[in-house]
Amino acid sequence: MAKLVVLTEGFTGRTLELTTAKTTIGRVDDNQFALPEPSVSSHHCEVWLKGDDLVVKDLGSTNGTFLHENQLAADKEAVLKPGQILRLGQVELRYETGKKQSEQPRQTVRIGEGSTLVMTKEAGFGKKSNKVNKIFLGVGILLGVLILVMLALAFVNLGGSGT
Repeated sequence: MAKLVVLTEGFTGRTLELTTAKTTIGRVDDNQFALPEPSVSSHHCEVWLKGDDLVVKDLGSTNGTFLHENQLAADKEAVLKPGQILRLGQVELRYETGKKQSEQPRQTVRIGEGSTLVMTKEAGFGKKSNKVNKIFLGVGILLGVLILVMLALAFVNLGGSGT
C-alpha cells in the first residue's frame, strides 16, 4: 500500500495511507492527516495517487511545500516518485509504495552549458537527530561553569593568604 512516512523527530512512525482520492494535510484536526507542528499551515497541501506517482498541490502554505528541496508554488501541482522526500514547513515525509524500487530516486541538476549532474539520494535514511550535539553542548557548558568556579575559588584563596 502506498503511504507517506513521517521522518521528522517527534512525529517518527506516523504514516498516511494514500488513496486516489484527494487527502488534505495540515496542522488542524479537520484535515484527513493532521500534523500539529507550528511550521505546517492549517491546510498545507493536498495529495493523491496517480498510478505509482503521488501528486502534491500546495494550498497557499506559509512555510512552503518542497519536493527535492525545490519549493512548489502556491496552487501548483508536482509529482513525487516513490522514495522521494516531501517537506511541509519543517516536517519531512518519505513517499513509499511497498514495491521494490529498481532504481534510486534521481535529481538532475544543470551545472553549466551542456553539462548535467545526476544525484541519487538513499531512500532508507531519515533526518539525523540533534540529540548528540545537545549532549556535547550541555557537557561543555557544565565543564565551563565548573572551571570558572574553581578559578574563582583559587583567586579568593590567593587573595586571602596575602595578609
